[in-house]
Amino acid sequence: MRHGKKINHLGRKAAHRKAMLSNMACSLIEHKRINTTVAKAKALRVYIEPLLTKSKTDSTHSRRIVFSELQNKNAVTELFREVAPKIADRPGGYTRIIRTGYRLGDNAEMCMIELVDFNELYTNDKAKKTTRRSRRGGVKTAAPEAAVEETVTEETTDEVAGEETVAEAEVVEETVAEEAETSSEEEATEEPKAEDDSEEKEK
Repeated sequence: MRHGKKINHLGRKAAHRKAMLSNMACSLIEHKRINTTVAKAKALRVYIEPLLTKSKTDSTHSRRIVFSELQNKNAVTELFREVAPKIADRPGGYTRIIRTGYRLGDNAEMCMIELVDFNELYTNDKAKKTTRRSRRGGVKTAAPEAAVEETVTEETTDEVAGEETVAEAEVVEETVAEEAETSSEEEATEEPKAEDDSEEKEK
């Protein structure tokens, strides 16, 4: 029975288990994802996540601690130079385990363990969303609609202005015609009066 046994020894001695996890951690840092069994991936997650947390503080002390576990200079420089800036804002949970099925030989459950921040499919970037929208043409179709609306409003305003000018012209013509009629009536009434005055003088 395995009561109280929290560590999975993975069927290996302590030195063999530590060397295997160190090599797997170096491979994960270098390639950002590796394929292995679920049991090894769970053991690797417990092993590597404290090292990733330690890499957030780039100091000589933290580099020496990480190097004592990994024993690989290239992996240490990759960790502090490439990985650490990307995981700086993440408060833990740096790895993801995705199960991929069962192995043909011994039917062991297989998986892929990867660094979360280096998977572009699961990251949500606003810049990518905007580029996708522009490729679909959502923004392009919106602009012509706005242009059509602007032209329609301009045409309607021009029509209204034209109608107002026509109405003003009609009013001006009516007033001119009325003034002309009144002036002609006044002239007609004044001429008979002048004739009457001349007749009276002759008499």
